Amino acid sequence: MARYTGPANKKSRRLNFSTLENGKDLKRAYAPGQHDQDRRKKLSEYGIQLQEKQKVRYLYGLTEKQFHKVFDRASKMKGTAGENLLILLESRLDNMVYRLGMARTRRSARQIVNHGHILVNGKKTDIPSYTTKVGDVISVKENSLNHPAIIDAIEQNVTVPAYLEMDKKSLTGKYVRVPERSELNAEINEQLIVEFYNR
Repeated sequence: MARYTGPANKKSRRLNFSTLENGKDLKRAYAPGQHDQDRRKKLSEYGIQLQEKQKVRYLYGLTEKQFHKVFDRASKMKGTAGENLLILLESRLDNMVYRLGMARTRRSARQIVNHGHILVNGKKTDIPSYTTKVGDVISVKENSLNHPAIIDAIEQNVTVPAYLEMDKKSLTGKYVRVPERSELNAEINEQLIVEFYNR
């Protein structure tokens, strides 16, 4: 199945979870569709687990195949599979560009990376799924410093997480340390995703 490119609001309302992480996509408290306002079905255990997986998948903008690959990788690492999954997703280059405030949304960050505007340790990297490592320096290519989408995002003055450093003058960021679970989205119950894949 291809990546979802439709309205974010629809998915956010269906899952009752802000996939843009700003709450603006949850203006209406009910799911989309004319007849779904009164009769939300009670979900089974499987349904709850599936919904949790879909939340995270839409949040980071991955296809089902990509998401399953990341989960397989996370489950082979030391530590808790659920936490490892979130750390791997946070370490993706497109997510780093978004977290550093170089893009307004993850979709925009993916496009900026795809179009070759981003350097990792001085080398052009145009793969959004590239996994950054602690110590990596993420910067904007010299002839892309005046890119309107990047300038617009920087002017939003987004708060950069504590596990990253950002120099807004040179448009350079650094991955300082692995994020702690408390610094990641508190609305996600990663244990349900582990249960979904291990059933």
